Amino acid sequence: MKQAVIITGTEVKGCTYHMKEAFLQGLGGAFEVTEFTLPRDMPHFCVGCKLCFFESESRCPHSDSVMPIWNAMLGADLIVFAAPVYVMRVPGQVKALLDHFGCHWMVHRPDPAMFTKRAVILTQSVGAPNAAAQKDIVTSLSWMGVPSIKRFGFGLMEGVIWDELSGRLKSRIIRKTKRFAKGFRSIKPARKSLKVRVLFFISKQMHKGVLKKETTPGADNRHWIEQGWLKGKDNSV
Repeated sequence: MKQAVIITGTEVKGCTYHMKEAFLQGLGGAFEVTEFTLPRDMPHFCVGCKLCFFESESRCPHSDSVMPIWNAMLGADLIVFAAPVYVMRVPGQVKALLDHFGCHWMVHRPDPAMFTKRAVILTQSVGAPNAAAQKDIVTSLSWMGVPSIKRFGFGLMEGVIWDELSGRLKSRIIRKTKRFAKGFRSIKPARKSLKVRVLFFISKQMHKGVLKKETTPGADNRHWIEQGWLKGKDNSV
């Protein structure tokens, strides 16, 4: 069975929660689902120690919380972020998680498994646009190599409390979210997009330049050599 990982950016069972639940219902049982809720499942801010960059992500002081989420993403066919919009951006707990994934960006140690992933971003806001908040997540996923990222957002002008929304609006949200989700029931691995190819090429050229100056390859370039993207002996490609 296909695997999906759902990362919800709030513990409140409000509008975001109901959108996420409607999306899961729309999938119709086509996926085995693993769920994480922030900040409960990853409550830590990056402390800037840089151990993930210089040594390994397993050396991160928060690896016990971060690695289960990262490993679930690597094993998933579909990655879903569901988050409210706070002051036109994603909540801090979502950004805190994405900060911990910086070592997996293309300019560091991308995982080739991400090059065929499909991702979905679900957001809701009151009055403010959803695009800027969604872009925060799109930027991170793109630099991690995810080629297919779809966005779905709702503007809730009536209020911020799910139980206080009109029955008509709640029905509309659930109906449209389920319909959106149905399009992912029979997904196949995505092809590496032009955007990902360009980011990979730029990063490769950067790593080639760094490798020429390194007496001993650092953690990033060791990864690129191990993946067969760079040759360590003569620094050629």
